[in-house]
Amino acid sequence: MSEKTEGLRTIWYLVGIVIVIMGVLVLLAGFIDAFGPSPPVTVLADLHPGIWWGIIMVVTGGIFLFTNKGKVVK
Repeated sequence: MSEKTEGLRTIWYLVGIVIVIMGVLVLLAGFIDAFGPSPPVTVLADLHPGIWWGIIMVVTGGIFLFTNKGKVVK
């Protein structure tokens, strides 16, 4: 006898989705900025912080999604 769990997902699942979407957007903007025609205008622009921050956000959002994918609020 198996119970079908119905209910809402936790808020952290939604937070993970939002962080992944924002991370992908930041990552794309970082790639456009890094490989675009504009020259770097700041001292640390050669480190491409948009790319690093996008990667960090995608990984963090993926962790949120993975750890909360089966949790349901009843």
